[in-house]
Amino acid sequence: MGLFGMILTAVLAAVLLAIIIVKYLPLKLRWIASILLMALSVFLIYKIYYGIMQPIIFNKQKVTKFAKVVNQLKIIRDAEVKHLEVLGRYTKNKDSLIRFIDSAQVALTETKTIVEKEDRGGGIIIDVEIRKTDTIGYESVAKYFEGRNYKDMFKVPGQEGKEFDIEIGTVEKVQGLIVPTFLVKTDKEGILKGMDKSLIKQELEAVATDQIKGEFVSVGSLDEVSNGGNWPPSYDKQKGDKKE
Repeated sequence: MGLFGMILTAVLAAVLLAIIIVKYLPLKLRWIASILLMALSVFLIYKIYYGIMQPIIFNKQKVTKFAKVVNQLKIIRDAEVKHLEVLGRYTKNKDSLIRFIDSAQVALTETKTIVEKEDRGGGIIIDVEIRKTDTIGYESVAKYFEGRNYKDMFKVPGQEGKEFDIEIGTVEKVQGLIVPTFLVKTDKEGILKGMDKSLIKQELEAVATDQIKGEFVSVGSLDEVSNGGNWPPSYDKQKGDKKE
């Protein structure tokens, strides 16, 4: 029963009780009815307050839960991006991705613009600018994850034993150019388990720009080249790991 239904029921009950008091209840027993009316009034006030505050409380708790999940997804995303940068592909092997962070190195490059002479023939020599990229060293991938708990990045916060789902694929960005893709996700319903069911149902159908749309919290895409998350910018301002 919704808030309006509860209020209507309480009002009808109060009216019915008042009629009974006036028509049928002896004067000496009306103090009992007064107590009942007072109790009904308190109940009605509580229900109105709870009906107003419940969505507010739900949204506050929801954001707190989702922020922890988003933080984990950002770590996984950054790990996948580094994996692509170093090895040229994404991976869905969770243990392998953790080992990659522990042991892999990423090349440090420097790009310079140099000017070379080009003989066009007939005595015409022009200056041509060429961009040249050189490897100047290497550094550990783990350096990019200092202060971040990447060892547990696949665990969904608040759900014992639950891990994020990872998928990888490819898309044809332009004709003949095949690009790798990845998607990491977990369902909202599991994150919000134990909260108000009607409000959870509304959350799973969320489409507003300031909400996490759909039934999942996710990062990446299998249908397009993207490593963005499906959360709104407000979640990027949440307090999380030291490095994002």
